[in-house]
Amino acid sequence: MTDPTFRLALLDTLFEAFNAHDVEGVLACFDDNVVFETAVGPEPYGARITGKAATGAAFTAVWTGMPDVRWTVVRHSIDGDHALTEWLFTGTKDGVAVEREGLDLFRFSGDRIVSKRAFRKSAAA
Repeated sequence: MTDPTFRLALLDTLFEAFNAHDVEGVLACFDDNVVFETAVGPEPYGARITGKAATGAAFTAVWTGMPDVRWTVVRHSIDGDHALTEWLFTGTKDGVAVEREGLDLFRFSGDRIVSKRAFRKSAAA
């Protein structure tokens, strides 16, 4: 098992890269076969994206659609090969400001993230 301090630093690096819209920085945190489950999608788990290339394309699409998007980390929690990050998601979509709380559930293998499951509050209908 990798040191929890390293994994906390990896999560900090990941969110810094998210907010810099740095796809290479984001992908450096992930295993080649990462599985990313999005907060929104057609399935109960959102949408499932597999591999670095597809994950990079998914984040690039978010940054393109919301050029001011940010994830402000509230806290990280590490438990062995698992972690939870709580965050505040903000941005502008189609001229409308968006602000939602959410979290990611992560799983690690060694010094890389092998899965990221995103959950975000939704607006009232």
